[in-house]
Amino acid sequence: MELGAVGEPVVTHEDTQVKVGLDLKAETLILTSDGTDLVAYHALVEFAALRGEPWMAQQVKFSAHRPDGESTALVVDLLNEACDGPRENLPAVIWQVVALAATSAGDVGITYTLPAH
Repeated sequence: MELGAVGEPVVTHEDTQVKVGLDLKAETLILTSDGTDLVAYHALVEFAALRGEPWMAQQVKFSAHRPDGESTALVVDLLNEACDGPRENLPAVIWQVVALAATSAGDVGITYTLPAH
């Protein structure tokens, strides 16, 4: 395969989003949604920096197995309804996943601090 390129990429920082995926070790994170236990095996954390503001974690999308073995997804919104701070009453383990993703995101220049909750 031949590949060519010209130019130099420039990122605008007005509405920038970065998604960081994490493979989770089997059986280490069980999420409960509507009374059903879901065994998470992957998390995709979405970070955004709007109009030059600091980076914020917006959402985590978990890929998981249901008790019947079928795959499913569970999306957790991290921001409150006004989108100006963290959503209250999220399990601490969700923020642990965000912290793990933020560590990986540091490799691409994202600096992120967990919100106080």
